Amino acid sequence: MKLYSIETEYFKLDGGAMFGVVPKSMWNKLNPADENNLCSWAMRCLLIEDGNKLILIDNGVGNKQDAKFFGHYYLHGEHTLDSSLKKAGFSKDDITDVILTHLHFDHCGGSIDRVNDKLIPAFKNATYWSNERHWEWATKPNDREKASFLKENILPIKESGQLKMVDSFKITDESRDYPTSITCEPSSILPEISFRFVNGHTDAMMLPQIKYKDKTIVYMADLLPSVHHIPLPYVMGYDMFPLTTLNEKKIFLKEALENDYILFFEHDPVNECCDLQQTERGIRQKEVFKLSELS
Repeated sequence: MKLYSIETEYFKLDGGAMFGVVPKSMWNKLNPADENNLCSWAMRCLLIEDGNKLILIDNGVGNKQDAKFFGHYYLHGEHTLDSSLKKAGFSKDDITDVILTHLHFDHCGGSIDRVNDKLIPAFKNATYWSNERHWEWATKPNDREKASFLKENILPIKESGQLKMVDSFKITDESRDYPTSITCEPSSILPEISFRFVNGHTDAMMLPQIKYKDKTIVYMADLLPSVHHIPLPYVMGYDMFPLTTLNEKKIFLKEALENDYILFFEHDPVNECCDLQQTERGIRQKEVFKLSELS
């Protein structure tokens, strides 16, 4: 198995929204805001090569929205999904599976391309993976979240016939409101990949967990967008159920520390990975490093 960090564009989001109730006097030291209170964030994907499988986790914002839409997010940076795949020696046509942690536009926008007036799968040879509960949540969105669930990113996946659902039977209403554990279910995609389901950011978000050599790597998606979101109070204003997120973080970080997991960050503009340590202030990052530095 080989793992590749796949950088796509950077974008900007409001710092207050990204750090929730944490005062700007504190978070601005971590990710300084511009004159509009906007901070830069990555849209970092993970590529897994194993035998005849080439699996991409999330795919960034894509390029099919209009200038007005992109004007809200100030896309910048030297990387694109295509250029990063090419650097790794691949193209979109090589991808066999696309795992979508959830269907917010910055995680799944690259799933679908607009060609003339048609919306077609960007990965023509791939199976796209979601789960039934999150799919239902995203295709019948609530008023608060519907601006993040864009139908042109989502519906054409199912219409293409390339969509499959992973098993998420462990998710219950009780686990959303008062999670006492975070289940981790094996997947049929690859024996080394299992899925952890969390419900605070959005309903039934999937966090892929990968067995790599003698290590366990967890793709954090929006449970922990960056290394700076490890402290428990650092919960995004975007989260639908912030107290659920708080409890899910507490459970996950304890397990991750005990088992020496490596955290892979999708949105951290600087840091790709970290491990953890116990401090007098709680669980914090130990070392930050690039995925390529793993032995």
